[in-house]
Amino acid sequence: MLFNSFSFALFLPLVLLLYYSIGYKKIKWQNVLLLFGSYLFYGLWDWRFLSLIILSSLVDYLAGIEIDKTLNEKKRKFWVGFSLFWNLGILIYFKYFNFFIFEFSTLFNLDSNGYIYQNLDIILPVGLSFYTFQTLSYTIDVYRNKIKATYKLLDFLCFVSFFPQLVAGPIEKATSLLPQFSKERQFNLQLSKDGLRQIMWGLFKKMIIADNVAIAVNAIYASPQDQGSLSLLYASTLFFFQIYCDFSGYSDIAIGTAKLFGFKLSKNFNIPYLSRSVSEFWRRWHITLTRWFTDYVYGPLIKGWKRSSFSKVIALFLTMGLIGLWHGANWTFIFFGLFQALMISLERVSIRIKGVHRNFLYYLAKMPLGLTIVYSFTLIMSSCIFFRAENMEMAGTIFGRIISFLPSDNFNFEIGWRILFVPLLIVIEYMTRTKDHPFKNFEKIVSRPIRWAVYYIFVFIIFRYAGPTEAFIYFQF
Repeated sequence: MLFNSFSFALFLPLVLLLYYSIGYKKIKWQNVLLLFGSYLFYGLWDWRFLSLIILSSLVDYLAGIEIDKTLNEKKRKFWVGFSLFWNLGILIYFKYFNFFIFEFSTLFNLDSNGYIYQNLDIILPVGLSFYTFQTLSYTIDVYRNKIKATYKLLDFLCFVSFFPQLVAGPIEKATSLLPQFSKERQFNLQLSKDGLRQIMWGLFKKMIIADNVAIAVNAIYASPQDQGSLSLLYASTLFFFQIYCDFSGYSDIAIGTAKLFGFKLSKNFNIPYLSRSVSEFWRRWHITLTRWFTDYVYGPLIKGWKRSSFSKVIALFLTMGLIGLWHGANWTFIFFGLFQALMISLERVSIRIKGVHRNFLYYLAKMPLGLTIVYSFTLIMSSCIFFRAENMEMAGTIFGRIISFLPSDNFNFEIGWRILFVPLLIVIEYMTRTKDHPFKNFEKIVSRPIRWAVYYIFVFIIFRYAGPTEAFIYFQF
């Protein structure tokens, strides 16, 4: 079920009506409804994979209890190891099995020895990468004594399957989301208004910007070998805004929907195209994923090694390589992550000048804001070519044709005047950059007639100028 679908427009108010008709004192029954609604929401994609998410939930629920109730370190390590084995095992099988086997057969040239590998017909469950990371963080945090294991099975099942953020995040830690299922959640008019406004903004970003610019991106990237430099540069720039508006639009809808039910989810984006460096970009982009890898990969790596500059660089390359691989079983994603690691490393490396150690981040902070934003955007946009390309050969073709300054005889704007929605987005988000979303506290700064006129204009634009409906990009991850 897509957030931008008619079925969700029916599903959400129906669940909300039943949810609040139960009464805020009956927390258990509200959670039962949320669990049933979440399983229905997920099951409409493919009912077969409901058993997988339920089984994953039970494994980590039991692992958490077993870790929590014993002081025996061997038993604690066994259960956290079992959780790691289960979660990473299903992730590797469904997402990476064919990739690893193909690369293994290629590496050892098995085809020449008469062995011909055929891909297994494996369907990737929607949201697998997200909910496995969420449950895995729970068992690790219980093992680290950062959170007590919950003995409330219903609450834990809701924590794993909460439908607003189930299939594409934000990736929530148990310390922040799990306790919310034990609290009373009474209807809050102001919070609900804020949630609806954030949903509207998310739909605008997804349906008006992401889906419209996708028309140009898909058309140009369909045959990059026939395109000139300007066309490919145009499509690559638009793709950055496509993936940003697509994914941050989903996050806004998820966070806004959670507010309707009285829940608070983590902020996942903070206007990343205004970053002054690649390092800052990763503090603004997919914030919950960056936090997850920092807490559970990068942090333990540098803690276990000597904290030298070299070990930090190695840990950074391993972490960013895994972030790239998390996005998909393709060398393009791995190279995307390694490219980010290289840029961040170059920004952080200190150079001794006139007896003082300075890194590039120091000098970026001294440069004009506009210049540093151009620097950061150019590098990030370039790396997104790897993200969008189907393979490394295609990425090489695109880069080659861009830097060769080939003429674009067939260049056109594809989506016409609707390209103007992109600068409109930038202006609105820049003007409201200190807020969670542009319509935050809207009633405090704008009179009612103007406020409702703005709402009607945005709703009209969404219905009138929405691009062809496409699934959210991050559903494939």
